[in-house]
Amino acid sequence: MKTRIIMLAALSLSMVGFAQKNEIKTAEKALKDGDANAAKTAIEGAMGSVAAADTKVQAQYYFTRGKVYADLAKKGDNTAFENAVSSFQKVLEIEGSTGKEKYTSETNQYLASLTADLVNSAVEDNGNKKFKEAAEKLYMSYKISPKDTSYLYYAAGSAVNGGHYEDALKYYNELQEVGYDGSGVVYKATNVETGQVEEMDKIQRELMVKSGTYKDPIDERTPSKQAEIVKNVALIYTQLKQNDKALEAYKAARQNNPDDVNLILNEANLYFSMGDKDKFKELMAEAIALAPDNADLHYNVGVISMEQENYEDARKSYNKAIELNPGYTNAYLNLSTTYVNEGNGLIDEMNSLGNSRADIAKYDELKAKKDALFKQGADILEKALTTNPDNQSVLTQLKNIYGAMGDNDNFMRIKKLLGE
Repeated sequence: MKTRIIMLAALSLSMVGFAQKNEIKTAEKALKDGDANAAKTAIEGAMGSVAAADTKVQAQYYFTRGKVYADLAKKGDNTAFENAVSSFQKVLEIEGSTGKEKYTSETNQYLASLTADLVNSAVEDNGNKKFKEAAEKLYMSYKISPKDTSYLYYAAGSAVNGGHYEDALKYYNELQEVGYDGSGVVYKATNVETGQVEEMDKIQRELMVKSGTYKDPIDERTPSKQAEIVKNVALIYTQLKQNDKALEAYKAARQNNPDDVNLILNEANLYFSMGDKDKFKELMAEAIALAPDNADLHYNVGVISMEQENYEDARKSYNKAIELNPGYTNAYLNLSTTYVNEGNGLIDEMNSLGNSRADIAKYDELKAKKDALFKQGADILEKALTTNPDNQSVLTQLKNIYGAMGDNDNFMRIKKLLGE
């Protein structure tokens, strides 16, 4: 009686294996006939019982399933890539554990082909601004071939382009974990016929130069991308409003690249957005020390000094910006505004005075000072007109100053230039 039970159990297992093999064969035949959808139906029909099959059948099942989904992916079904990849990886897992590599070689070939298809599809997605899909395909390519870390780098870039910052952060953090550097060598040579410098791989270039069709081989080293990655991580934290983490990332980035002006500016802007304008000015001063001829840096420091009503420092910064760039219209406008604002600051005090002889004398003193400040503001804008005579902002501000001064002749002259 016990023997019969054992035989029945064995027969039952045999029947399960037989059913699976039939479904696998059906899928293979449909695939051969070009009917990938029928092949998919057949192979998925065996999914429920495949776990009970022996490893030989399991390997055959996942190999066939991988081929089915790879075919669907080639025919435009973007959702099929993941199933194709996971199925082929399951084949490698099974055969790697058993030591029987019946499908391993072909599986690796299929995975290499899938990688190429994924990358090509990602390029197309990027072109169509489907950045999330592109990033996912590039990341999948990296998971297929972890040694190709550049796929992970480009996946992060696609995610950033699409504004998918949390995905990008995951990819960038993974790049840092694997120690991605990104530096390398670009091999170039000059096409003798066209005179154009072209890129190619090293072996191809050697053959071309030996053949005489190319000359002047050049090896160009591409810089490390580690600094860029750390900087992007900081920018992403900024976008995600995780300011503490962003500041930590900037600290790490600047340790690696203390002379990177753009890195200092990004950190300064973060402090500015946090309302810490003193730290902003401190960092801007560092940036100016590294790039003293950058007019924009001096201008931005002037803006903050002006907001803090530190007009003397603001004027120094604006004058330096104008010295470096004589056509810097916004610097002229803001420099003029410092004098106008200072003059306006006297008006409340003038209006608070009474009618005594002392008050009248004080009023006249303050008015003369105010008018002198307004005149300085007007003179600056008149100078700005010599480099940009039709600038509407300059003309409008100048008209308003002359109007406030009661200088009717100049007021009418500027109105005419405005076409009013």
